[in-house]
Parts: sequence; C-alpha cells; structure tokens
Amino acid sequence: MFLDLIFPNRCLECNRIISADELVCALCVEQVHFTHHDFCENNLLTESCRLQFPVEHAFALMQFEEESLSRKIVHQLKYGKREKVGKILANWVSERIDFRESKPDLMVTVPLHPKKLRERGYNQLHLFTETLSANFKIPFDHHLIKRNFYRKAQAKRAKLERAETDYLFSVTKPVSGKHIMIIDDVFTTGNTMSSVAWELLKAGENKISVLVMALD
Repeated sequence: MFLDLIFPNRCLECNRIISADELVCALCVEQVHFTHHDFCENNLLTESCRLQFPVEHAFALMQFEEESLSRKIVHQLKYGKREKVGKILANWVSERIDFRESKPDLMVTVPLHPKKLRERGYNQLHLFTETLSANFKIPFDHHLIKRNFYRKAQAKRAKLERAETDYLFSVTKPVSGKHIMIIDDVFTTGNTMSSVAWELLKAGENKISVLVMALD
C-alpha cells in the first residue's frame, strides 16, 4: 500500500494513475486494436496457419502494429519484467472468445530454452495460460513441448534464419487423440507455431488450434 502511494500504477499509454490491477485506463483501452476474431470462424490467423499446418481454429487477441499500444503491452510483458500483464491479457481474451462446441482438451505453451528462461526470469506465457485455464476449466501443460536449441529472439533474427525450425522442438511424453490449443505471444511468420504443431501432429491423432496474444 505504501509503495502504491509513492509509485502509483499508471496507464501505459497516457500515464494517468490507475488501479494496481489495470494496465491501461478506461479511455486508452479503446485504442487497443482488438481483432474481434471469432474462434470458430475463419479469420486472418486461421488462414495464415492453414498455409503451414492443419488447424481447427485460431484466435488472436490484438493486432501488433508498429508504434501501437498493443505492441507496448506485449513488450511490457516480455521485456518489462511485468509478468502480471499476462493475467490481464488472459482476462481480455476470456471476455472475447467463445469456444462453443470446440473447446480444446488441453492448452500447451511454446517453451523458452532454459537459458532464455534464466535470462528473463519467467515464461511470459505461463501466467497467461494458467489464468485462461482457471477461467475455462481447460487443463494446461507447460512441459509437453521442449525447446531443443537456444536461439536469438525472433525480432533479432534475419528473415531467412526464421525458417530454420527443423528439430527446434520435441514432444516430451505420449499424447494422442486430443484437441490441443497451442499458445504463444505473437504470430509473425508462423514458423515457430508450425514447428510445434507438426510435432504434436506427428505424436498422435491430435487436432490443433491456436491462440496468440497478437497477430503481426
């Protein structure tokens, strides 16, 4: 409480003082470019995924434009040491997504390499996924997928390098006959998501859906 008085939480966009469990003020949230995707209907993310792997459904919460509030939000989560942003984003997703009759059986997160995890201190997807799991009563597994190699962040790698995803991931235990939703932060080229999806498809008769915080 004392620290809240000295260092009050402020809106990420306009710097107005807001409550500790908020990210942006009520006025600035209108500047977040939400996609308004329907999980069960075709959308831009579904079409992008289907160019690379079989996908049942896909949902992106926000657009990830340059100099946008959406980009600021994701960067706060990934690089600003603000893990709790993931919970806020998960609640935003929960308000906007409707699984209808296509509710996944399991949620899995794209893993960080242990070295990257030590550098960052947390996986930005974990609290996000755990909040979604609690909201929708869908189990999650942070350890089903293993990242085999340490690589630079996508934003720092040349475009040609991004396609080199062979053997980047592996499945750590048997899984078959499940509708699995893969969760990641930003969908850019789709190479990372595709690599994870194909490993799960090869592991058994699984169906794949996708949920990301933002679509680049």
